[in-house]
Amino acid sequence: MPENVRPVRRIVVRDEGEKSHILVDAPSPDVRTDPARPGYASTRIWVTDRTPARMKDVRDTLDAPHTLEPPAGGSVCRVITIPPDSSWTGRVGEKEVRSHFATMGSPSASSLGPSARHPYMQRTRTLDFCLILDGEVTLVLDMQEVALKAGDTVVQRGTNHAWSNRSNRPCTIAISSHDARS
Repeated sequence: MPENVRPVRRIVVRDEGEKSHILVDAPSPDVRTDPARPGYASTRIWVTDRTPARMKDVRDTLDAPHTLEPPAGGSVCRVITIPPDSSWTGRVGEKEVRSHFATMGSPSASSLGPSARHPYMQRTRTLDFCLILDGEVTLVLDMQEVALKAGDTVVQRGTNHAWSNRSNRPCTIAISSHDARS
């Protein structure tokens, strides 16, 4: 775990017979960072490969390939930490952005281009439920922006977007992404 990234505790429970118990209680081991943005972290919590999700005989799911998008028909839950833009603005170019999306397993998600309103603009074919857990962030869209704070939610439906942290401290967001169609 990088020293500037706070671990995300992951508790996985299951039934054994008719009794529930804890299967895992530890920091999630699946953390991706962005060297171009110190303090950025994407921690994957759980992945499903279908809806409805299987519960019986599933002990863990983090062996699935790491991507921003869930598997076809499935979902992925992650917690992301976004550092202040001031810590990296002016030091990140196309090479660093493309490297980040490749590391996340989703190189085609980047919508970086001459008209992009933010270097980390992205689009995935997902329905995302986003909950701001801590801090402040601005949701950047093609034609608008909206300031968000802890407790605010976003239902992101396959739109081109970026998260811009214009504050002086990190922002943490929980995101549940679900495979979707147009």
